[in-house]
Amino acid sequence: MSNYDNTNSGALFTNEKKADNHPDYKGKINVNGKDLEIAAWIKTSKAGTKFMSLQVSEPYVKPEDNVPPLSSVVETDDLPF
Repeated sequence: MSNYDNTNSGALFTNEKKADNHPDYKGKINVNGKDLEIAAWIKTSKAGTKFMSLQVSEPYVKPEDNVPPLSSVVETDDLPF
């Protein structure tokens, strides 16, 4: 295990875009001990200056990952109908 403290740090990596609205860069960031995802788009201002637009969000969780395993479902004969 590493002794590196990654609190309040992160990294961006080039994103293989599948659509024009997908971010140019994606990565992970830690803010006050909480792991988050970060995305960045390269944009150009009205004055012609290039800048990065950023978005920070909760880590993505696939919907099927939220379904409890069948072994945790409790069976009962007390049906209301």
